[in-house]
Amino acid sequence: MPTPIEKVAANLRAFAIALNAHDRENPTHTAHGIGLAHFDMERLGFEEGEEVLPGITIHADGGVTGNFRVLCDGDHLEEQEAEAAEVVEAVSSEERMIPVASPSSDDERAN
Repeated sequence: MPTPIEKVAANLRAFAIALNAHDRENPTHTAHGIGLAHFDMERLGFEEGEEVLPGITIHADGGVTGNFRVLCDGDHLEEQEAEAAEVVEAVSSEERMIPVASPSSDDERAN
């Protein structure tokens, strides 16, 4: 069974990996914290606002227990909505008439 120190070390590694991935994928955002469920904060022995990595603090954010979230100054939902709007705008708004041919007289004779 892992010791409490091993649990914290494993979580710090996971936090660092997630922060690096976030920063790589979102270069215009600055990560400032890790969001944990209050239960997880207590279980792991973290306190609100505690700095766990340079410039990264722990915060209770009401999320699901067993998961953590990277907290940053960017608005990911706004970006997703903008991407969805781009997709909608990419769909043509022009109407086009598509001619539908009637069966030719050769097709009628074959039947």
